[in-house]
Amino acid sequence: MAIKIFIDQGHNPTGYHNTGASGFGLEEQDITYTVGVMLADMLRTDGRFEVRLSRPTPQTVLGTNNTTSLAQRVREANEWPADYFISIHANANENPAVNGTEVYVYRLSGQADWLAQQVLRGIVEAAGTKKNGVIARPSLYVLRKTDMPAILTELAYLSNASDAEKLRADPYLFAQGLYNGIMRYFGFMD
Repeated sequence: MAIKIFIDQGHNPTGYHNTGASGFGLEEQDITYTVGVMLADMLRTDGRFEVRLSRPTPQTVLGTNNTTSLAQRVREANEWPADYFISIHANANENPAVNGTEVYVYRLSGQADWLAQQVLRGIVEAAGTKKNGVIARPSLYVLRKTDMPAILTELAYLSNASDAEKLRADPYLFAQGLYNGIMRYFGFMD
């Protein structure tokens, strides 16, 4: 039986509500869409996974505001029902020196935490970002309302020149890192 993974590409297209962070000519909603599609393609090619995307096209708009957008993402995953929920984001900070990758979970124990540890390792190794760790964020809607292990990945900082260039130059490396982490989590690779 296939492992069902719901990939949530954070935010909505430009021109709609909650488009996410931006920096150095990059928009979060574009990065998350691209990396999510690449990851979905890798998982589908593997053959052991069934995958659904929150934004199957670049024009897909979820909800009419931030609250309904988050609720729709979670509802789609819960109703499927997915076995795992992976939300993809890119970060920003007022301090342009802040950089790296972090992964958020509801709590620091259990399957979501173990998946987050593997995904963090995968992204850092593949993309060469700084390892900022796995962080508990129980207030995040997509982590507290999903019925399955859920993680929220912050790939890198759009406000940092080096991180932004990594996202611009080769978003595939971030998708590969996510994929490698998922494979390690399931014991499909060392």
